[in-house]
Amino acid sequence: MAEPKLLAGLKIRRLRRQTGLTQAAMAEALGISASYLNLIERNQRPVSAALLVALAERFDFDPRSLAAAEPGGGEAALRRRLADPIFADLEIDRAELAEWLAAAPGGAEAFARAYDRLAGAVPAAAAPGDPISAVRAQIERWRGHFADLDAAAEALADELRLGAADLYGAIAERLRVKHQLSLRILPVEVMPDALRRLDLHARQLQLSELLDPASRAFAAAYQLALIEARGEIDALVRGAAFADRAAERLYRRHLASYFAAALIMPYARFLRACEATGYDIELLQRRFGAGFEQVAHRLTTLQRVGARGLPFFMLRIDRAGQVSKRFAGASAAPLAEADGGCPLWAVHGAFEKRGALVVQLVAIEEGGRWLTMARSVTPQGRRYGTLAAEFAVVLGVSAELATTLAAARGIDLGGEAAPIGLGCRRCHRPACPQRSLPPLGRALLVREQERGLSPLDFAGG
Repeated sequence: MAEPKLLAGLKIRRLRRQTGLTQAAMAEALGISASYLNLIERNQRPVSAALLVALAERFDFDPRSLAAAEPGGGEAALRRRLADPIFADLEIDRAELAEWLAAAPGGAEAFARAYDRLAGAVPAAAAPGDPISAVRAQIERWRGHFADLDAAAEALADELRLGAADLYGAIAERLRVKHQLSLRILPVEVMPDALRRLDLHARQLQLSELLDPASRAFAAAYQLALIEARGEIDALVRGAAFADRAAERLYRRHLASYFAAALIMPYARFLRACEATGYDIELLQRRFGAGFEQVAHRLTTLQRVGARGLPFFMLRIDRAGQVSKRFAGASAAPLAEADGGCPLWAVHGAFEKRGALVVQLVAIEEGGRWLTMARSVTPQGRRYGTLAAEFAVVLGVSAELATTLAAARGIDLGGEAAPIGLGCRRCHRPACPQRSLPPLGRALLVREQERGLSPLDFAGG
């Protein structure tokens, strides 16, 4: 089967404009003619492997970014929006739409966001008074990667490992000797309602016995982050300029957790292990003494310039499909914005297969294909006879980039994929037997003389 042609004119044009180069100047740097670059930017010529290498070498261009979503979700997604009756008199055809995307990708993306906002399809990025949305907007501003924190954590990890092979013991010793904080594990009867507590009067970091070894190491690393990475964290918090005190504290907690994860899974060693094992999450857990959710989140942060990992996204959902964590990283994946409510997505089956990795190849309406992996997790602190929380942690990466993954073995990444949506209100797939609601902006059709495959038919479906 012939390899599909890679058309990336919009992204290469954007790269050229960001670097302030003319077509002639960029073409000269790449060793091609200006007319050829012009054809590439207009999507009339594909991007060759040799040109990708030249782009990466001369402009620090990450080829993986080509898997990112097109402006507005691409031509098909924009056509669906323009099918709204309010645009009927404009008669915008495919050629005109393609020309718009090529000439003004930013304008197309702005139109899509404005339309979706007015239609109520997506929430505001940072709604006033919503600290969680405000913090998420800041994390996405950095694409999930904080270079200064990563560098500081990696240097500290190297220093600690020079003195001891046991990282947890080395962190505990560092807290004791340098910061006069002893680490103490206390019975659940003494700490019935807390898993971690800093007692400055007793100069103790107190941890509950309910924490497993990976969580104890993370809690100790978190405390070390609050002390030794305070300067880097303070600078990032000041730069965010939150108006809300709760948002500032949430962001600070995220940054300290980021440092803790980077200390336990130092960037260079972790990335090498990922590439050597095919991103085998269970092996990575054992090698770095981390939990599944810790490793999953770390995978979304590997965006160091010149040493990038695969662009994963991560979600954490509950049995009701509610999303309590979402990290898009550098993936630009529409699934990172999913409400978790599509019953055709096998991630919900993770709750019934406790501890097992549920892998599925999925396709979304916008045309993207993704390999997704999900596993159930139970947060620390559970005691027998008490109410226990349970979540499914979901990881996803573009199918085009998943060929080397351990989880992809035995899966035909070019074969049939499960058609899923981002939730019924945002899904326009016709004849879906699981549909619960018509899409936003589509009139519900009720026919007395017939009943289709879907319980709910809609105009344009």
